[in-house]
Amino acid sequence: MNTSELQKIKQRYNIVGNCDALNHALDVALQVAPTDLSVLIIGESGVGKEIIPRLIHDNSPRRREKYFAINCGSIPEGTIDSELFGHEKGSFTGAIGESEGYFGTADKGTIFLDEVGELPMATQARLLRVLETGEYIRVGGQKIMKTNVRIVAATNVNMRKAISEGRFREDLYYRLNTIPVQIPPLRDRGEDILLLFRLFTMQMAEKYRIPKITLTDEAKALMLKYKWPGNVRQLKNITEQMSILCKTREVDAVTLQQFIPQDPESTQLAKIAGSGSHSYESERDILYKILYELRGNISDLRREMNNLRKQIDDNRKIDSVTTYGSNLPALAGNNHYDAVNTQPQRQPSIEDVEAEEISEAESLNLNDIGRQTVEKALERNGGNRKKAAQELGISDRTLYRRIKQYGLEK
Repeated sequence: MNTSELQKIKQRYNIVGNCDALNHALDVALQVAPTDLSVLIIGESGVGKEIIPRLIHDNSPRRREKYFAINCGSIPEGTIDSELFGHEKGSFTGAIGESEGYFGTADKGTIFLDEVGELPMATQARLLRVLETGEYIRVGGQKIMKTNVRIVAATNVNMRKAISEGRFREDLYYRLNTIPVQIPPLRDRGEDILLLFRLFTMQMAEKYRIPKITLTDEAKALMLKYKWPGNVRQLKNITEQMSILCKTREVDAVTLQQFIPQDPESTQLAKIAGSGSHSYESERDILYKILYELRGNISDLRREMNNLRKQIDDNRKIDSVTTYGSNLPALAGNNHYDAVNTQPQRQPSIEDVEAEEISEAESLNLNDIGRQTVEKALERNGGNRKKAAQELGISDRTLYRRIKQYGLEK
């Protein structure tokens, strides 16, 4: 295609730019337009892929027929088959009538499937049949329908990666990718960035009747250096912001930096791994590292819990022995603790203390001392036997026996 024809195409579709990659994409689109071959437009989000299918349709024999642009990512998975291929009356809740769908309505025309990589696997199988035979079946129907449409698709995902991950059919990819058209990202278009900026400033000035903004040399250098992860869409957004918010009409580098994200991560695009490498290697390594650290933390926690449990058990044993020794004087009336058998086969308890019997030789004068102890306990608690028993560390029944033994009943 000569330069004059190319410029006419750019003026007609308001395409701004002179980089070789963009010119090549337009040239390929115009060459394939007169045919019925399927075209797959590949490019990042925001590069302007939607212009190419319109250009192909307008320069094809189908230009007088219908043209539909469908965003596959915006249609719910449960209704996309009905939207594309139509449905029969009563085939699902809400199907109050028949629908031809886009493929029925666009017969002899062109359908542009944007974000085709988002199609569900079941819909991909239906689309493959249309591409191969021109036939399809409506949702809930049995009759085979025929259609003659030209399909132009676009995607911003790595299709080979999607195929390797089982998210896209390989046979459908080759059917759609008969003629590939690659749209370059904005960061690779060089001086086209400044041309697009000038176009957007003129549009804002005409629309809102304000003076257009310009850039200093330092600001232009910054614009060319920036990575533009959002491509043309991001450039237009920033230009519109500056046109309204900047008080001065000449924007310098300092002012421009206020509108361009400063986070380095937001200015870099993720690198796509080669087809021979696993796409989740780094993520898998990170997960393994996290799991390893969690396992270590759990082991430490288990060890600490075991130590704490052992410490609690030891404290319980000490408390039981202390209780056992402290109760003896109250019951026996003296401190002859060594005279008691301190080698039980099981943990001592209050009942064990109550069951202990002290030999008659060792308790020569214990009755009088025991009587005084019980009397004082009853006096301190106003004759309340329950409280006195708690103070002495014995049961109510044992205290009652002591009171009866000592003749303290009133």
